[in-house]
Amino acid sequence: MADTTTKLNVNTRASEGSRAVRRLRRSGRVPGVLYGGGGEPVGFDADERELRHALAGAGAVLDVSVDGGKGTPAVLKEAQRHPVRGETIHVDLLRVNLKEAISAAVPLELEGVDDAPGVKQGGILEQITRELNVEALPTAIPESIVHAVGEMEIGETILLGALTVPEGVTLLDDLEETVIATLSPPRLQSETAEEIEAETELVGEDSSSGDGSEGSSGEE
Repeated sequence: MADTTTKLNVNTRASEGSRAVRRLRRSGRVPGVLYGGGGEPVGFDADERELRHALAGAGAVLDVSVDGGKGTPAVLKEAQRHPVRGETIHVDLLRVNLKEAISAAVPLELEGVDDAPGVKQGGILEQITRELNVEALPTAIPESIVHAVGEMEIGETILLGALTVPEGVTLLDDLEETVIATLSPPRLQSETAEEIEAETELVGEDSSSGDGSEGSSGEE
């Protein structure tokens, strides 16, 4: 859990054009906005390496110091990444009260997939839900929630209600409707072969009908 805060020093940044933003990024700085908590939005830029370190833990609570001032607790609300290089190009930080619960999206990890009897029998285990919407105090947001699936059999489905979450964390999605994972029967090779054979026959029929029509038009 994010039971400690990570210091992040940022500098205020005036609203500028795209050219200035590109220069900022080339210099190793990442632009962002700090908002919420009853305060005015503040545009800032942060050192790319320091920001990456601060955001290393999912759900991390940041102690954001603007221009060397007193720190403000905040969490990452949204991060925009470069579509090719994957680097962070802009962040939105939300001010939080450490004594008030907030909602957040937390990764779900399935443990013991290869040990599941259904998987060993050739079944296909599919993870339907990869992120969980939770509510907790900012310092109690877990980096991830792990659920063991090592006993799943073919035909089984796991719903959200089967998960165990840390104390102080509340799941916000429908416990009886949200599907976490399914384990489907293996696809039989004979079925695959029959489908391929059927497709081949259809292609052959199309080719034959095509040749016949060309021949008729040629004779005319």
